[in-house]
Amino acid sequence: MSDENEKKCGCGAGSGEECQSHQEGFLNTPISRRDFLKRSAVIGSGAAALIAAMSPLKLLKETITAEEFVQKHYKEMTKEEMDKVIERISKKVKDKYGIDPNLRDVKPMDGVEYVYALNLSRCNGSRRCVHACVNENNQSRSPEIQYISVFKMPKGTMDMEQGTRHYDLNEVPEDDSYYLPVQCLQCENPPCVKACPVEATWQEKDGITVIDYNWCIGCRYCEAACPYWARRFNFTEPEIPKERINPNMGYLSNRPRPKGVVEKCHFCLHRTREGKLPACLEACPTGARVF
Repeated sequence: MSDENEKKCGCGAGSGEECQSHQEGFLNTPISRRDFLKRSAVIGSGAAALIAAMSPLKLLKETITAEEFVQKHYKEMTKEEMDKVIERISKKVKDKYGIDPNLRDVKPMDGVEYVYALNLSRCNGSRRCVHACVNENNQSRSPEIQYISVFKMPKGTMDMEQGTRHYDLNEVPEDDSYYLPVQCLQCENPPCVKACPVEATWQEKDGITVIDYNWCIGCRYCEAACPYWARRFNFTEPEIPKERINPNMGYLSNRPRPKGVVEKCHFCLHRTREGKLPACLEACPTGARVF
């Protein structure tokens, strides 16, 4: 490599394919976010400070590659860029769980807006919807994360503070109680979206509010803004048994989430956007759910 070319590139790896290989190797080298911020000092303390300020809880996260760190927002990625991201995530899933995931970016259908309703007189408190949701959406088993909470409520009140999530499944249904499942209601004007400082969560045209897990900084403002306690935060690395991982995955839905990000119900969009029903509805033994 000539001195002139070396000045242009600075990598010292050679020219042409050698240089490209070196650059790709750098992008795929695992580093911690803390190390990345330290290295970022060479591009200016102002830029590094900005990145640090935007990542208050991402320091909790597992080591990531530089390529993941600088990944574009979901809405800004081209199809080609998304394909590369899906390929990278699929490889990580295969390395960790030993499966070939069917991971895809499922788009909303034209002219379709989703809603669901609950017939509380039919819910028997069996919580089968909860377990179906956990299995379908690759939710952590330890620590336990569940999108749906079922409250046993005294008849005659809607005051959730009088209800409890802890009841004996062997005793349901109880005559003096009714059961109230609570999850994300996909609000028409979601306060969680307004609360997010980095636009990591938004409402799609089919009414589903989604999260870009790679863009979430873990500030939990959205969680605080939700009036239904419907968002969950990964304080630790989610644990899913290899034999229980669901390979049918959507980028904005049930792909494995990292530590330090928020997640929630997304109407099983990897199913519903392909004409299927949500897992919770299929599991309900009494027909209490309508979608």
